[in-house]
Amino acid sequence: MTSPAETAVVCDSTAYLPSEMLAERGIEMISLYVSVDGEQERELDITDYGDFYGRLRASTSGATTSQPSIGDFIDVWAPLLDSGREVVSIHISSAISGTFAAANQARERLVADGRSGERVHVYDSEMACGATGLCVLAASAAVAGGGGPQEAIARAKEVRETIKMWFAVDTLEYLRKGGRIGGASAWIGGALKIKPILTIDREITPVERVRTRARSLERLRDYARQRHEAGADGWVIQHIQDQETADALAADCREIFGGDAVFINEIGPVIGAHVGPGLLGVGSISIDLLA
Repeated sequence: MTSPAETAVVCDSTAYLPSEMLAERGIEMISLYVSVDGEQERELDITDYGDFYGRLRASTSGATTSQPSIGDFIDVWAPLLDSGREVVSIHISSAISGTFAAANQARERLVADGRSGERVHVYDSEMACGATGLCVLAASAAVAGGGGPQEAIARAKEVRETIKMWFAVDTLEYLRKGGRIGGASAWIGGALKIKPILTIDREITPVERVRTRARSLERLRDYARQRHEAGADGWVIQHIQDQETADALAADCREIFGGDAVFINEIGPVIGAHVGPGLLGVGSISIDLLA
């Protein structure tokens, strides 16, 4: 078994992990890209989310997103490999992004160039946002406990197999425009005015149709109660431009779960471009997976 110092954990920016958590655990992050009206930016360079969503609302053409380049992966991985470490790189679902494919291409490039690419272990979380973030934190916990890349990926798989991140959106319009609507496509048409509850299981998957924001929030609370009853008390909340409602849901979840969140934060522009402002999500796993 390798020591913690011999395995590095890497993720992409759509895991949306708090910066202090990344720094504390030594997790490296690779940025995706977003463009509004043709102006491309690294997601990690966008710090004013209010300004971004203002530009998104005002745009007539909407936003597009793209995966990191092969060079972006190599720039992060190469120093880790050069220091003799193994790399576990965990990414957003390959069903909704080309990030995982680009990561594998970067690994192959390093192998072909004789730069130790065989020590890069790429994992498709088949999820996004907080769910991917929990996979990353679980992998990091496995490494901190003395595990190597195999143990880290096994722990991430345990999260993948046990989590569902439920999220409510104000409208399906952004998902429809971006072509990321997946299994919820049957709800397009007259259903654009509903407040749907969705999840990610490789792709965007419908859970339930509700008519009001209040009802969607109550269903998220119900889901939190179900997860607590199942013993999954490592919980997270994420939102887009709705801190007040996220805080209210967090207060309820502290009571439901009997403890604080693993993290509560805002989802950034790459996923935000496809779901729009107003998203609110909750998910949980067994807290033991993070120990």
